[in-house]
Amino acid sequence: MQAKSIVVFCGSKSGNNPVFAADAKRLGNLLGARKIHLIYGGSNRGLMGAVADGVLENGGSVTGIIPELLNKFEQQHESINELIVVENMHARKHLLYQKADAAIILPGGFGTLDELFEILTWNQLSIHDKPIFLLNSGGFYNALLAHLDTMKQENFLYSSIETALTVISSPEELFGDTAITGFAAPETKEY
Repeated sequence: MQAKSIVVFCGSKSGNNPVFAADAKRLGNLLGARKIHLIYGGSNRGLMGAVADGVLENGGSVTGIIPELLNKFEQQHESINELIVVENMHARKHLLYQKADAAIILPGGFGTLDELFEILTWNQLSIHDKPIFLLNSGGFYNALLAHLDTMKQENFLYSSIETALTVISSPEELFGDTAITGFAAPETKEY
């Protein structure tokens, strides 16, 4: 199956390391060039804005999903193809998961970690089986990966973290040999 959409979870801030924003923009450029529809949090700020802008620059399509509460804080992106305003964070996450074929997590804060762990939990409980990628830009997630290994070593996980989460260090790896086949080649037809 060719993946047609991907949800990107990331920060509405850019962080201190310029590699975070550079990787987000490059990921967006790659998604746009391959006509893979971006589903994301709807903001024009931080890494969210960078990935959406990257997709749009390459003629791709973008759906943003933002809760009413965050709309004033995260500043909705005015240039995307579709913006869906939902009542709350739970509705946002549910719709984000539902609309995408796979997920990729970029650097971010509490909200990004919440989204990562919820989607991992949903996979573990067989609520869905969507591939999950973690972009470890600049080693941002090294400490978290070490903790996940501790969880595995202490026998708190029901399945291998390596089968639940594919860790990549550059946006290009999403489309390389280690990625799922659905992202390996660009789609030439419109969807």
